[in-house]
Amino acid sequence: MPSTSSTFPVYADLVDKLVAPEPGRDPVVAHALAVASGYAYSDGTTIATMMARMGLPESQWLGIEMTVDAMFIRSTAYLIQSADGRVVILAYRGTEPTNLVSWLTDADVYPDKITVDFDNPDDPTEEARQYDVHAGFYRNVRATRFEIAKALNRALRGESIRPGPPTQSRFDSDDHSDEAPTSASDSAGPMPNRMETLYITGHSLGGAMASMLTVMVRTLKPYSEIASKLKGTYTFGAPMIGEPALARASDRRPDLGPMVYRYVYDRDPVPQLPPTVSGEFAHFGSERRYRIGDGWADVPNSTQASNPLRVIESFLAFAARQFSVLRWIPFQVSINDHLPHNYITAITPPDVPNEFGDAMFADESISRGPWGLPFLG
Repeated sequence: MPSTSSTFPVYADLVDKLVAPEPGRDPVVAHALAVASGYAYSDGTTIATMMARMGLPESQWLGIEMTVDAMFIRSTAYLIQSADGRVVILAYRGTEPTNLVSWLTDADVYPDKITVDFDNPDDPTEEARQYDVHAGFYRNVRATRFEIAKALNRALRGESIRPGPPTQSRFDSDDHSDEAPTSASDSAGPMPNRMETLYITGHSLGGAMASMLTVMVRTLKPYSEIASKLKGTYTFGAPMIGEPALARASDRRPDLGPMVYRYVYDRDPVPQLPPTVSGEFAHFGSERRYRIGDGWADVPNSTQASNPLRVIESFLAFAARQFSVLRWIPFQVSINDHLPHNYITAITPPDVPNEFGDAMFADESISRGPWGLPFLG
């Protein structure tokens, strides 16, 4: 099957662009990672197919998942490794709309404690202290981080992210003793190059998990070699993960907060969560917001919603959007604006095709329905 066509790949030099991005927030990287975060809601074959269309053909993928309903764990991550081994993308799946455990994970706001050593000589109070973080997000990151770290360490050694086949144990023979099966061999095989570049991404809950892992990778010494390859964390519609002190300390560290790039689509309510009634939370990193008719602009970070009824309003706005006679209602937030396809559509440059091979339109040419509201397809 050919890996190129008149439409694909979207970026013929995507590996080089990911390895050596423009300084700071990069639009090509953002486009590729928005696609990765959106299709992390599917399966490994689908996300690998979409990333091949974007410019990572013949890449390897690895899905890592843990589900424990009674503990509100629904942790799913996909690793995509470029065919030459130089680039790895870690994409966390967000809140699954039809899965109750995913919603309970988001709602499990009661704070947990994370010990973080920011190693800041200018502020000794930031060294090895505990911070309050969202318990549901933290639990879900911890559920899969060891398997993720194993895969990334394989990539660092110039090997496939995929584990090798299990070696034979006594369970495979006629000897049915109590010996435990042996562990998997290191990897599925060598790659042409060691991993040079790592990106972490996710939408919604996936974005929160991406931010949480970024803090852990940057501040925990066992992950220092992995951290040295991390070029950036891109999140889409992500909520806040911890207390304001954690956010301030993260922003002061040059290899942490300044390398977390957050995207918010128009009236998406999720970046304002958790609300103030749940305790004090704050974002770190830099925010870029899309306004229909105006495009993308750098803005101050979203703050917590003071009115928890905003969540209800966002669902009412979604329902009203389905009826032309109700679209005039000026809702402040809308859960429709949280959907991942809106992020992908808005972030796709007007002069390049999207992941389906369609040429994108400029913002000013978006078809508009009654009362000037857009039809985004």
